[in-house]
Amino acid sequence: MDIGRETLLQIVISAVAVVLFISSAVTVSQTYLVDSNLSPTGGYALVGAIGLFVVFMTAAGLWLERQQF
Repeated sequence: MDIGRETLLQIVISAVAVVLFISSAVTVSQTYLVDSNLSPTGGYALVGAIGLFVVFMTAAGLWLERQQF
């Protein structure tokens, strides 16, 4: 089975984005944990991590769409 260059690049970019998102979510939850609860600041940080993930995936999708393979 032959995987094209474009498909491989999409897989790698998506995998990297997911790993970065999970690691940032774990980091935020560990940093802002207070008495087994997430502090309000941690909630904002988690929302920011989700927002950055969405922005990164959008930018990556636009970049991939404009590439000539």
